[in-house]
Amino acid sequence: MNGQPKPAFYATVGLVVVALIAFAIYRSDIFAPAPKANPDVGKIDPGKIGPGQISPGQLSANAEHPDPGPDLMAKEYKFRPRQERLPDPSGVGAYTALDKTDNTVRFALNVWAGWGPIILANNGFKPAHVWKTPDSQEFKVELVVIDDPVKMRDAYAAGQVHIGWGTLDMIPLFMGGFVDDSGKPRDARIMPRVFQQIDWSNGGDGIVVRESIKTVADLRGKKLVLAQNSPSHYFALNMLVSGGVQPSEVEFVYTEDAFQAAAAFNAQKDIAGCVSWAPDIYNLEKVKGNRMLVSTAQANKLITDTWFTRADFARDQPGIVEALVRGIFDAMTDLKQEAKKKQLAELMSKGYNIPAPDALSMQGDAHSTNWAENSQFFLNQNNPTNFERVWNQSYYLYRRVGSIAHQSVPFDQVMDPSIIEKLGKEEKYASQKDEYRVQLTPKTVSEIRSAEKEILTNTIVIKFFPNSWDLHKKVTHKVDGKDVEDLYDPTVDLTLEEVAKLAGQFGAAQIIIEGHTDSSMRGQVPATLVKELSLNRANAIKEALLQKYKDLDPNRFAVEGMGWDKPADPADPDNHFKNRRVEIKVFSAEQQ
Repeated sequence: MNGQPKPAFYATVGLVVVALIAFAIYRSDIFAPAPKANPDVGKIDPGKIGPGQISPGQLSANAEHPDPGPDLMAKEYKFRPRQERLPDPSGVGAYTALDKTDNTVRFALNVWAGWGPIILANNGFKPAHVWKTPDSQEFKVELVVIDDPVKMRDAYAAGQVHIGWGTLDMIPLFMGGFVDDSGKPRDARIMPRVFQQIDWSNGGDGIVVRESIKTVADLRGKKLVLAQNSPSHYFALNMLVSGGVQPSEVEFVYTEDAFQAAAAFNAQKDIAGCVSWAPDIYNLEKVKGNRMLVSTAQANKLITDTWFTRADFARDQPGIVEALVRGIFDAMTDLKQEAKKKQLAELMSKGYNIPAPDALSMQGDAHSTNWAENSQFFLNQNNPTNFERVWNQSYYLYRRVGSIAHQSVPFDQVMDPSIIEKLGKEEKYASQKDEYRVQLTPKTVSEIRSAEKEILTNTIVIKFFPNSWDLHKKVTHKVDGKDVEDLYDPTVDLTLEEVAKLAGQFGAAQIIIEGHTDSSMRGQVPATLVKELSLNRANAIKEALLQKYKDLDPNRFAVEGMGWDKPADPADPDNHFKNRRVEIKVFSAEQQ
């Protein structure tokens, strides 16, 4: 019958249902996929990363063939007792005892602007400043520069440094040396405890490409150079998957570190893109024929730095850990003063062996995260860019490219929010506000398209009931002879969470939500009706996101109804299942 779905349609739906079930089993980590011979052959699902219905009485015809959430705001985790989640290890501490180091804590870090607060708090890298625990016990801190993350991990595991550094996405990689294949600790004493988020990368990481590369999708079939299993790798995987590009579709060129990646891109013109960090990305961007595709200036909640202690050290020295957290937060406040920024530049110049003017300018590459932002990161279950989501995303991406083989370690067996919770009871910290909110002027779709550069397009599929834009539409069906109500799209909330995560990661970008419909009623209803339906669907997604995730700025979003004008696959324009979709387009934005 004309206009009715064909048998192939039902077969396609069946395959999708099977895939969703398989995906749910995979994400639950019931089975941990083994590493693949080719590390990039594992295909990554981009989906892992207000209601209403058209009334026939209001409209003259159906726009599509008629075949057949709550306001959560901030929601704190309800953790199990700390000793159940993070049990103290047994046995004597296996780290270098403080009585052998003149009561000096060895704190590893790398050459990065984000460590400014601890450098300022310690008045440099040498153990000269005297710190005090809450009970007035004195200690000192030596800041040890270990740029190579593998060497840092090994020094940490051997107890040569008491505190390690890492972007949060790197720690699951480190875990491969700390746990067995089942995810159980080989030695509980070296298991990391993350107490504090230091910063978000704020333009310090990015992808520089040749001028011919206009969006992330243009990297298909091209060479992309980067340091493997590094923040650059994680950044690249996120950008590719968010842009609908599978890693296997890109030819990766791996180097030992980000600096060598920049050098290779500069020397080899057949390499289309380079993932690296400041200052190299800015130097490469200045070269004629190159451009910045995307950086953490737009994806400003993706790469985050943390420090972690050994479990035995955290057990033995809780006062030192708390003093470090307090000192770092207090130094973040001090660094709002220009004089303190200049003082820090001189300290960084000596410790990092770089010119003081460069040290001063690089401070803007990272945004220091105060107590309020740490609270959101550690404690707010609804924060789309919280600790849990970054942790799980890292495990998922690195597992799929073969870099991780062990069973995932749950995030709450590494994250220790106890000190953040304690400081929240003090007015000094509880009165702090989230200072990392980028202010953007609202723009129309046409203004965004004409003024800004598109970075990537992420396509999502929400199963809308025909002629409806109700995201939580329920349908009735028979089960054992009884009427049972179920969501028409049972995965809608998971899909919305992934959109929120993408929007949260690109906290300084403009986003267009495009609604698309199928063309099943082409020639039977006016195109304006279909565009109205697609616009309502795009608006429904925007409103649902803003209702649940209160930290998302409504000024960043614009919506557009495309109707049936842009089929998902121009070569298969009548594939109605593929055409009923929403596209999320991310554009760079000028900050106000």
